Amino acid sequence: MNLLRVLSRSRPSITVTANSLVYRRYASVAVAMASLKVHNSLQPGVPVPFAPIEPGKVSWYACGPTVYDKSHLGHARNYVSTDIIRRILMHYFGFKVEFVMNMTDVDDKIIIKARRQRLLELEKKKTYSKEELRALALAAFRAYAANSLPLLMGEGAKLDEANYAARRDAAYGKVLAGGTLSGDGKPGDGEAKIKMHIYNMDAAAQAMKQDAIFPGADEILLPHLDSLYKETIDTRDQTMFTDLTKGMEALFMEDMANLNVLRPDVITRVTEYVPQIVDFVERVVKKGFAYEAEGSVYFDIAAFEKTGNTYARLRPDSRNDKSLQEEGEGSLSKNLGGKRGAGDFALWKKSKAGEPFWPSPWGEGRPGWHIECSVMASDILGSRMDIHSGGIDLAFPHHDNELAQSEAYFCEHGKGEHTWVNYFLHMGHLSISGSKMSKSLKNFQTIHDALSTSYTARSMRIVFLMGKWNDGVEISPDMRAQSDNWESTVSKFFTNTKSWLAEAGVSDGVKSLSISKGKPATGLVADLEQAKKEVEAALVNSFDTPRTMLVILKLVNSTNVYLKDNKEVDLAEVEAIARWITKMVGIFGLDANATAPYDGLGWASAISANVDPKTAVQPYVAVLDKVKADVTKLSLSSEAIPALLAQDPAKEFDSIASSGSRDIEKLALPYLRAVSQIRDELRRVVSAQAPQTKKDILAITDQIRDHDLTNLGVYLDDRPDNQPSLIKFIPATELIAAREEKAAREAEKARKKEEARLAREKAEQEAKEKAKVPPEEMYRSDERYASWDEQGLPTKMKDGSDVPKSQMKSLKKLWEKQKKAHEDLKAKGGL
Repeated sequence: MNLLRVLSRSRPSITVTANSLVYRRYASVAVAMASLKVHNSLQPGVPVPFAPIEPGKVSWYACGPTVYDKSHLGHARNYVSTDIIRRILMHYFGFKVEFVMNMTDVDDKIIIKARRQRLLELEKKKTYSKEELRALALAAFRAYAANSLPLLMGEGAKLDEANYAARRDAAYGKVLAGGTLSGDGKPGDGEAKIKMHIYNMDAAAQAMKQDAIFPGADEILLPHLDSLYKETIDTRDQTMFTDLTKGMEALFMEDMANLNVLRPDVITRVTEYVPQIVDFVERVVKKGFAYEAEGSVYFDIAAFEKTGNTYARLRPDSRNDKSLQEEGEGSLSKNLGGKRGAGDFALWKKSKAGEPFWPSPWGEGRPGWHIECSVMASDILGSRMDIHSGGIDLAFPHHDNELAQSEAYFCEHGKGEHTWVNYFLHMGHLSISGSKMSKSLKNFQTIHDALSTSYTARSMRIVFLMGKWNDGVEISPDMRAQSDNWESTVSKFFTNTKSWLAEAGVSDGVKSLSISKGKPATGLVADLEQAKKEVEAALVNSFDTPRTMLVILKLVNSTNVYLKDNKEVDLAEVEAIARWITKMVGIFGLDANATAPYDGLGWASAISANVDPKTAVQPYVAVLDKVKADVTKLSLSSEAIPALLAQDPAKEFDSIASSGSRDIEKLALPYLRAVSQIRDELRRVVSAQAPQTKKDILAITDQIRDHDLTNLGVYLDDRPDNQPSLIKFIPATELIAAREEKAAREAEKARKKEEARLAREKAEQEAKEKAKVPPEEMYRSDERYASWDEQGLPTKMKDGSDVPKSQMKSLKKLWEKQKKAHEDLKAKGGL
């Protein structure tokens, strides 16, 4: 279709109305209150109606990270999915959300890592002989193997770096080959942990062979040094712990910002709540739901249930899982005694030597893991909250224990169970090759590394949006391909729509183009209305983003097909679709440059607040000035060129800038349009120019498109029949990558062509050299034969026998071929 004609024709008929489809009100709080349902871990099964405590408002507490290491993609899965739900509640349904998140900065993992790092630092300052250092490393090597890879210890000679590899392959070869330790089933967390330990042992063995103990053997030295010296650490100085947690918290917040995750309204930290935690525990004890034993305080599950309360409401089947109970208590709690019930859990832990401590009525100690969330969430949100969220692996024992101790704290005897949380939202975890991504397993890719190599914040969000928030996500090439296709399709649609609008001379967007309310819903308008209904139905069904993503993709594809198959297209309908999709991707957090209510069109391209618009457009001005200078030097027969060179886009730019626009695409468009018009005219007149001028014009037009504008993230889409080129804004990285890929293909093509030419020349030269030999001489040097006739054909074999007739026939044929080649060469003067 002649799109320019259609756009120009359709524009005058478009009207602006306050109730246009573009401004159509999205799902409201009233709609959400009436129909929104969510998956609630407290009521497993189908989604249940969502009814917040206070209409229109949502109180939400999210379990934050334990800040002892860098955040990985598993954290991204949790917190990005949480952010998506939060944004939907706020920006789609219109709820006012109070979002609280904690930072766990006191924990067994933190204590162990900080303490071990301090001990390693001290050890490296000691003076060791070569033999002493090797002895230390060897002791650590064997201790690590005994604790983590016991099959290495075996029979016979003691384990060392020399016999390690053979023992490793014999004991754990199946795991290293991708199987299981037993040889049955699929590998899981156990195999992932074995691989992690083997990796550490491999590094240590190599370091010992090279006498490079530090840092090669650090990972095996850390637990060994801790076992030797942990009780010698003076934990009155808590900087070893706070330095670690503050640094890791800062990295976590940086990662979240890079992923476009909204900051929590309130951030709480355990170390800032210790007095409140002590008071909380005291009340639970006084109410008869906890008891002190040997300096620690434990929650009394039996007493709690005896009064009619329910324990393990989230995971009743896991309440007697000893491994989960031990994991919940932490590795430093193994020697704490005095518990009455096997499942009773610590509210307050007696601190041992080498552990941080605070004063309490029960002696020096520290908070249990679960108590922190109960105290901090209740302090900010009160005795009840709408939503509590976290990763699925926290359901038991962490969240079940939180519920029990909080409901014990707030319950009143004789009034039944207290409801502390109405809705528990658990995010599915991320897995790699069947194993949960985990810091402790060290099978993770950090968020920072992922964003530096294989993901953008947008592409990572799209991956998570294409899976249900409460389901597990397995990273796979197919999943990445689907998400990349979704992003590419939507991005191209945005780019094309903005290009068509620019070509039609529309600079004010919806103020100039909009669909009248009274217009019948047909064609693209009907498709848009249907998409809105389907998206609303998906989002009220427990935030079904996979369905929403499919609806958006379907709408873009159907719009593209419609544009291809129909000559009469109303650009306002295309614009309305693009603006609705823009709002949806904004709500999902896919555009870090956009802000609510996301009324723009396409990916936002705002310049930073501290950059002056004139400064921002200078690269585009420079391209225009360069083009004018290059074209002025040409001797052209064109009446249009002088007028095009004389035009000054500055006035149009000033008008856009004075409106307060910070959109770099809008600000740059006047200059880009001038460049494109000059280039289009050059392409129109090139065929009528003299050969050298024609060559110069083609060089200029290619330079403009493939270099000057590509480097600015602008692509000129050339079209036939003297139609003006479409100006498209595409990330410069993509355009440059495409240019380099094209150059690489052309270079490879040229290389193969040159190789073929050289091969031909070599073959021709070899044939020429071969042809120089007279046919009478070609067999005389062959040692297989003893005599020849006058033509040089063999008559006798070396043993005196006659040359076989079958062989003679072949020899004669080759002789004749050589004779012809020799004579041809002689005729050409080659001899």
